Amino acid sequence: MRFTPGEVILSPAQPEAEGLFVVYRGAVRLEQDGQGVAWLEPGEAFGYPSLLGQQPPSLTVRAEGEAECLLLAKEAFRRLLGKPALALFFSARLAERLRMLQPAALSLPDLGQQAGEVAEAAVWLEADSSVAQAARRMRDAGVSALLLQAPTGLAILTDRDLRNRVLAEERPPDTPALAVASAPARTLPAHTPLYEALAYMEAEGIHHLPLLEGDRVVGLLTDRLFLRRWLQTPLALLRRLERGEAGLLAEYREQLYAIVRQMVAAGFSVPAITRQVSLLNDALTRSLLRRAEARLGPPPGPYAWLALGSEGRTEQALLTDQDNALAYQDLQARPYFQELARLVLEELSQAGFPPCPGGYTADRWAHSLSEWTAHFRAWLEAPEGDALLEAQIFLDFRAVAGGLALEPLHGFLRQAAQSRPFLTALARSALVFTPPLGFLGRIHWEEGQVNLKKGGIAAIVALARVYGLEAGSLARSTLERLRAAAEARLIPKDEAEDLSEAFLFLSHLRLKHQLGALERGEPPSNRVAQSSLSPREEQVLRQVFLRIRQAQQALAGRFRLQTL
Repeated sequence: MRFTPGEVILSPAQPEAEGLFVVYRGAVRLEQDGQGVAWLEPGEAFGYPSLLGQQPPSLTVRAEGEAECLLLAKEAFRRLLGKPALALFFSARLAERLRMLQPAALSLPDLGQQAGEVAEAAVWLEADSSVAQAARRMRDAGVSALLLQAPTGLAILTDRDLRNRVLAEERPPDTPALAVASAPARTLPAHTPLYEALAYMEAEGIHHLPLLEGDRVVGLLTDRLFLRRWLQTPLALLRRLERGEAGLLAEYREQLYAIVRQMVAAGFSVPAITRQVSLLNDALTRSLLRRAEARLGPPPGPYAWLALGSEGRTEQALLTDQDNALAYQDLQARPYFQELARLVLEELSQAGFPPCPGGYTADRWAHSLSEWTAHFRAWLEAPEGDALLEAQIFLDFRAVAGGLALEPLHGFLRQAAQSRPFLTALARSALVFTPPLGFLGRIHWEEGQVNLKKGGIAAIVALARVYGLEAGSLARSTLERLRAAAEARLIPKDEAEDLSEAFLFLSHLRLKHQLGALERGEPPSNRVAQSSLSPREEQVLRQVFLRIRQAQQALAGRFRLQTL
């Protein structure tokens, strides 16, 4: 049976699967609640859970591209179950499928981490070994690939090589393993981000990737471990973004929220979640820029699309207002880049990013590099009023796309460390975000609620920004700025650790309650109700606010400002 890309093969709407399907060519995707949970390749079967339970399929099965399947009618399948060996085989497969679907996100890795952190240990084979010895080595080690040192460099022998180059061609067992291995093997540095390594594997059509530190192999990345079990939802969305798939904008928000829900449920840290979100948001922006360039023609010069605010700090978990800007090389290119910004902002709105109420968007803030240089110089020289507000927003800039070198702007960040008046003005503004504490240090609840951002998250972000700049660090994230400040001995190490833990606690608490609001069909906000907190959460929240107040008092003393 042939199926077209995206065609539904099985659906929970059916009373029962019509038989046992076996993938013959191509691949099929198993979906649960609209999200991919597994991919099946040639030789793998589906439909048997429905047949064994005599009930509707629990998952939707959809063709991933062109696909062909063999079908064994359900009557014939049930006759085969009379054979004990086959009944045991499919019972084992059913148990495996059920384990795999216990929510898949529980093993979802962080796509932004280094590939070497999640790679398997490499297993080596002597270069003069035969394919029979290689097969036994794979069996004994429980692996699907071996590495060998060949005259031409590193070689790799996989179970597919044994199947396709030995069994299929009827080669004898004493065939040298190097004769059927692939050499030189494709490799990547171990510090390559996981998403880049997986995308490289897919592009090259390989299933095993040795990872190197210098010339030394430190691990082996396998797609069976990630692509086919645990990584489907975020990687599938990343693929669609990189392909610029039509129709994705309308569903982007819900796709992203589903990933965040899964990662929260799996117990991922807030930095891992926000790094994942930034990765996907960046891919979306680059896709929209490519589409805009296709409409307008090639850019008349290099440029850089800048993310600002929480997105610039890679601290955004759920979609918020657009905060972005655009820098370009040639002042004469302004009309092109203003139109480029307009097209991208329109589509970002369609994807769920509302325009920034303050107007900090790339259509209004599209300037040549020389103009940006003038802005940064003015902010440093006269940090007051609107200029100080703008400085705080643009100090968190991060280049998302484009090849324009931003070293002149980075230079101003370094200059900030030497400007006491600027740092003092920045410190004074950081004290505006006061923790909501009342009499005897108790939490002051406004109508039974408290704003986690205003007096908590934003306060720590502002403190870290001051200290990070004073340390001369180019780091953007709050946690990295606090770490840099501690290393520069601007604040005690325990204070940096306390503020980091407070930031993570507040961020996680806010995200948990925002997801709860979305589940109830309510808009997410920064406010949390006292009634929704456990006694332990309320106790920790009070301690966090008290610690922030102490840190602000220390900052005020350092810059000789009025004590809080």
